Amino acid sequence: MRTRTTGSRRTGRRLTAAFGVAAVLTTAACGGDSDSSGSGGSQSGDASLALAINAQPATLDPAQLAEGQQAYLWTSIYDTLLTLDNEGQLQPNAAESWEYSADGRTLTLKLRDGMTFSSGDPVTAEAVRATLERTRTTPGQQQGKLAAVESVEAPDDSTVVLNLSEPDSSLLVNLAQAAGVIGDPATIENEDSVLDPVGSGPYVLDDEATVPGSTYVLERRDDHWNVDAYPFETVTVRVIQDRTAVFNALQTGELNAGTVEAPQGEQLASQGFDIAKVDATAVGNLVLADRSGTVQPAFADPRVRQAINMAFDREKIVEQLLQGNGLATQQIFNPKGEAYVEELNDTYEYDPEGAKALLAEAGYANGFEITMPSTIISQNFEPTITQALADIGIRVTWEPVPPQNTASAVASGTYPAVFFIDGLNAAPRELANNFAPDGFLNPFDSELPAELTELMDQIATETDPTAAGDLLQQANEVIVENALTAPLFYAGTTWATTDGIEYLGDGSNTLNTVRAFGVSA
Repeated sequence: MRTRTTGSRRTGRRLTAAFGVAAVLTTAACGGDSDSSGSGGSQSGDASLALAINAQPATLDPAQLAEGQQAYLWTSIYDTLLTLDNEGQLQPNAAESWEYSADGRTLTLKLRDGMTFSSGDPVTAEAVRATLERTRTTPGQQQGKLAAVESVEAPDDSTVVLNLSEPDSSLLVNLAQAAGVIGDPATIENEDSVLDPVGSGPYVLDDEATVPGSTYVLERRDDHWNVDAYPFETVTVRVIQDRTAVFNALQTGELNAGTVEAPQGEQLASQGFDIAKVDATAVGNLVLADRSGTVQPAFADPRVRQAINMAFDREKIVEQLLQGNGLATQQIFNPKGEAYVEELNDTYEYDPEGAKALLAEAGYANGFEITMPSTIISQNFEPTITQALADIGIRVTWEPVPPQNTASAVASGTYPAVFFIDGLNAAPRELANNFAPDGFLNPFDSELPAELTELMDQIATETDPTAAGDLLQQANEVIVENALTAPLFYAGTTWATTDGIEYLGDGSNTLNTVRAFGVSA
């Protein structure tokens, strides 16, 4: 038995990928390696991988892909233009090189030779152009990620040129995710391809063995250009919603890799399973959305927001509610990423008395009342949040929201604050998600400190990773010091694998792909 815990050390300027809502609800994530010589097996073999996801894919249409646990399927079927390795570093994939113009408004990618779709058709620049044009013009989860792309050209069979309306710091990461997949233009519009697509990836769906909605069986393509990077001849993805059922399936041998609760991980470790713990895959955040005081005027005062940050014993929350499977934090950014600043976690000490004094200074000695949505995400944390805020004089009423309305409630602009567990995204996207005018967690389009607005404008168009990382850290400092939100914890994930299977991710890359698994000796 081997137990491996990945730490929260700062790892420099690393770009990370995103979760879908399904992964937010289960806080499970994993990463992917990059080149054919990376971890996960240097040569192809006949091993098999069987793992579970919590929801079936609604579609495998390239323009409609979701970046949650469903990505185990589509990252196996499709190649992306670029990829992120297990350390979150951007790497070549279908595109073997890329280069920006001096003004950052033109991105030129060179495709590698010899790629084919599972149909046998060659992968050409025209196929990439057709897929990207379709994705950027089709309403769906991926359209906005190509918003800066004005047109796509294919001047020859191996060159793709993206013409941009303005530089986009998120574009390369997006091309390593669902927005960068390559579909076969000959079949991409076919109705049958929605759940049985033709891609150029390392696996194809086994139609006979697959039971849609229940079990998806992927068979490796031995003619794939990067076949040596995939040690598993067969990958079976089962839809299992209940964690206890996953735990049982691991014990019976139905699965050889799965995410479990921390106590279940300890039990499996005693039975000889390998256990790998990832400290941070999602952030639990008390979103202080109404920072302009539209619904609750008190929230416009930074002293009130600072007091709220002082109301929570974050370490205790991790210990008791997460059973130690996570980390306390005061930041919204991935601790493995380029925006993270370790010292910012010391900004607000747990100090209810000090918080009450700040509220009194702001004119709220008697506290105030707020209404928050009670969602499937918040329910387990509501007693703790209610008590912590009550201890400083803020009285919370929870308004029930049906599970299917969770996202709409969060984005409604009805509630001054919401508790949300958000899968860790690439830092520029995390920033926009929380503070851009159209950000999902910014329903009031609240006024921001001028310094943050200026930094966000610079970040949005900065294509140099080092410069962008410096700007993101500055933005992070402004966010924390002004208490623009109240992050409480990072939720972690515990992976259990059987002997011979190794989980390789550490949270740097949160895109779900079979490249996060390898064959161990």
